[in-house]
Amino acid sequence: MSMTTDLIINARSHEIRIALIENGTVIEFYIERPSIGGITGNIYKGRIVRVLPGMQAAFVDIGQVRAAFLHVDDVYDHQQEFEQLLRREEDEGLPNEEPEGTPDRHHYTNGFQIEDLLHQGQEILVQVSKEPMGHKGARVTSHISLPGRHLVLMPTASHIGVSRRIEDEEERRRLREAIQEARPDGSGFIARTAAEGVQPEKIVSEMSFMLKLWQNIKRKSQNAAVPSLIHQELDATLRAVRDLFTEEVDRLIIDSLSEYDKVLRFIETFSPGLKSSVELYSGREPVFDAYGVEVEVARALAKKVWLKSGGYIVIEATEALTSIDVNTGRYVGQHNLEETIVKTNLEAVKEIAYQLRLRNIGGLIVIDFIDMEREPNREKVFTVLKEALSRDKSKTKVLRMSELGLIEMTRKRTREDIDRYLREPCYYCEGEGYLLSRTSTCYEAFRDLEREAMSSTGDALCLTVHPALKELMLDEERHAMDDLESRLGKRVIIRSDDGLHLTEYRIESE
Repeated sequence: MSMTTDLIINARSHEIRIALIENGTVIEFYIERPSIGGITGNIYKGRIVRVLPGMQAAFVDIGQVRAAFLHVDDVYDHQQEFEQLLRREEDEGLPNEEPEGTPDRHHYTNGFQIEDLLHQGQEILVQVSKEPMGHKGARVTSHISLPGRHLVLMPTASHIGVSRRIEDEEERRRLREAIQEARPDGSGFIARTAAEGVQPEKIVSEMSFMLKLWQNIKRKSQNAAVPSLIHQELDATLRAVRDLFTEEVDRLIIDSLSEYDKVLRFIETFSPGLKSSVELYSGREPVFDAYGVEVEVARALAKKVWLKSGGYIVIEATEALTSIDVNTGRYVGQHNLEETIVKTNLEAVKEIAYQLRLRNIGGLIVIDFIDMEREPNREKVFTVLKEALSRDKSKTKVLRMSELGLIEMTRKRTREDIDRYLREPCYYCEGEGYLLSRTSTCYEAFRDLEREAMSSTGDALCLTVHPALKELMLDEERHAMDDLESRLGKRVIIRSDDGLHLTEYRIESE
């Protein structure tokens, strides 16, 4: 049975939603709202507003609400060390953990101090590498990279690279040679996955276009005000077409005529052969409903995710990390306890890898698997997790399982995860995730009635509460109510208002 892959775009003026579907399963989901605006990939002319020697970093004013963060590793051009690092990784044949596109320049020292490289008031050209998240500003780098359809231009490095997703050694060598023959000295390029099988003339044509684009960016930045936007990354629709619409995608389905026309014009420039795979959706049912995407998005917001066996995982995000707890739930197995636990953990591994990618969960992640007695079983779960994560475009690092059944891992994050993008902290519980119980709210109201009675001259007090709270007070707490009226020497009249939240109430003198 052959695998089918569809790229679905639900485009509206206020929101663009994109889903990549393999065999009916949503494997990637993206959302962009013009009111919020994605800025990753944008290039700005900024000004250093503060240098922090203790953090070896600086803050850069790029015209956003919060200043951007620039680390020392992103300032100095580590050209020689960087090329040596890349050659070492390729020679050693490290696993495919790097994301497609620009390799990671971070986390190796350079011997330079931030205060030797930057000073307050200095103007600098930077590119956003990570979106602003929470209370943090954007992360920026002075190592510019310009992604195209088949290539990524790195004007600050002279390295030639090939995406690790292209596994055929002969094809890797062909692409590297094609780039080497055409590129000018001092410019670096990476052949993206979409470059596989592409003729040299197309590579050369795109290379020329990208070099001209870089020259225009430099020219524009010379006379631009500070801070200002110098180059804007493609919008969500065209970015999805550029990065996701490969030969492996059977259909691109879009439900907006204007976006459909825009996509056709865009692909005409680099791959006219893909035009026949672009469809304008005309069904009466919303496109995300028709392809089952809405169900998966709702599932991506759920705290508890059920497994087919009857087990489940619980995903909870905190300020510092994301915790994932694995439970057997309703699954009781057929033979012994250890076998049941191992099967649940292995099923959970596949779901966890899928949920991390779908929700775009990044940063530190701690997975609490069900305890297994045998070391080979713990090693098996670890190995299967590594394999499941190898298909993830975002870079991951996984530590071996501890004796307590914990696995710590990190996943590179460049934008907010779905949960934080689509939801906001509960203003009732102030993000705590819990509310005061009905009984506790009831007793708190009783205490406030006692306080109010001290200054009230009337014969009665009126307490207005949520209907569920009124029912509790007149039923289970009837005895407490009688005792309260006796002590106050006043009648307490209880009224309900379904417009009130469960923890809200009003007290008035009668």
